[in-house]
Amino acid sequence: MNLKILNKTDTELEMEIVGETHTLLNLLKTILLEDDAVEIATYDIKYLGISEPIMYVRTNGKDPVQAVRSAISTMIAICDEFKSVFTGSIDI
Repeated sequence: MNLKILNKTDTELEMEIVGETHTLLNLLKTILLEDDAVEIATYDIKYLGISEPIMYVRTNGKDPVQAVRSAISTMIAICDEFKSVFTGSIDI
């Protein structure tokens, strides 16, 4: 995965996330939208399998990079919890 910042201001961030699809981006978008400081979080993949996804985040004053970092921390916690529950409940 590669990340390319296309545009960044104090309240907006537009980035290309090379090699990712709806799986990661939809989760990231959902968690970002749970943040009261995030006004818009969306992404677009113009041509699935051909073009790279572009994610756009706009906040009401919070640094958008910090909003994304916070959302990623939440994603990691969710995955860690799932892994714990999953590995603890399966007898092989």
